[in-house]
Amino acid sequence: MALKIGIVGLPNVGKSTLFNALTRSKGAMAQNYPFCTIEPNVGIVEVPDTRLDALAAIVNPQKVIPTAIEFVDIAGLVKGASKGEGLGNKFLGAIREVDAICHVVRHFVDSEITHVEGETDPKRDREIIETELMIADMESIDGRMNKLQSLARGGDKEKIKELAALEKVRKMLDEGRMAIETDVTEEEHAYLKTAQLLTYKPIIYACNVAESELHALKASDIKTQMDLNESEQLITISAKIEEDLQDLSAEDAKEFLDELGVTDSGLDRLIHAAYQALGYQTYFTAGVQEVRAWNILKGSTAPQAAGVIHTDFEKGFIKAETIAYADFIEFGGESGAKDAGKLRQEGKTYIVKDGDVLHFKFNN
Repeated sequence: MALKIGIVGLPNVGKSTLFNALTRSKGAMAQNYPFCTIEPNVGIVEVPDTRLDALAAIVNPQKVIPTAIEFVDIAGLVKGASKGEGLGNKFLGAIREVDAICHVVRHFVDSEITHVEGETDPKRDREIIETELMIADMESIDGRMNKLQSLARGGDKEKIKELAALEKVRKMLDEGRMAIETDVTEEEHAYLKTAQLLTYKPIIYACNVAESELHALKASDIKTQMDLNESEQLITISAKIEEDLQDLSAEDAKEFLDELGVTDSGLDRLIHAAYQALGYQTYFTAGVQEVRAWNILKGSTAPQAAGVIHTDFEKGFIKAETIAYADFIEFGGESGAKDAGKLRQEGKTYIVKDGDVLHFKFNN
């Protein structure tokens, strides 16, 4: 199952244009009026990884399969969405279904493209979206806490713990801070995941800038302008440039970017940022039938990694034949790595590392 990222923001900030570029598709309408997107558009996007090509060059497989992320273009939000304004209910419901949020904020100024707030102000726009999400979370938490309180009074230990976790987050929201900023234990994290809180999802900010600004603006300066912490993930991107690039050949695209003074496409950086925001990493399987990338949470054990392929692999796990990516490349594949003593037999407690090339042994 692909990881799911929701593209959100105010109307006319460039969400659908960015979605079109991401998915190399014209499927999402991009017009100059609010609420152009009503039903979420969905597209599967490959996670770029040059390591796949290097592995394929050695193995020469029949197929090469990258890992993927599902991007969802969600209706634009306005003030009062948490109270049902605009398409608020649809918007908030769609966000609950995603794993992380890509918050598109408009930085470019264009008199021909309407801004629902009258003028461009990235900090204000960010705060509008996040305030609506926090209000929705407060209402959701209050409703859940009302149900839990009677159960907690009856001595249900699990409900008491869940109630305490929600109270901690409610206090954070009261301070005007996102739920994800709350310092929680692993147990509390599990309770909060099931609560489907909007502000407990990882957020990446995609700042949509003008073509002329792309190579001049620094992410650190934009973070200061938007009042973001240095640790926040922010990608500067020109959705219009990215959309134009999709119709060009690789050589023409590079020439176009060189003329603009830009070294690479912002899309690759955005896709990788989304992947990282979810706390995922990649391992590989490499055989003559296919070389394939698989996504797993950082810290996953070998049996958990095997379970991503098939639940039977995890249930019947015996061992994982493991080669580090660098060793696989240096010694020309599995045979060479084995001869060099770089193929290891790892058991159930092994924590898979990013780039590991794995072959699982399991009982049927």
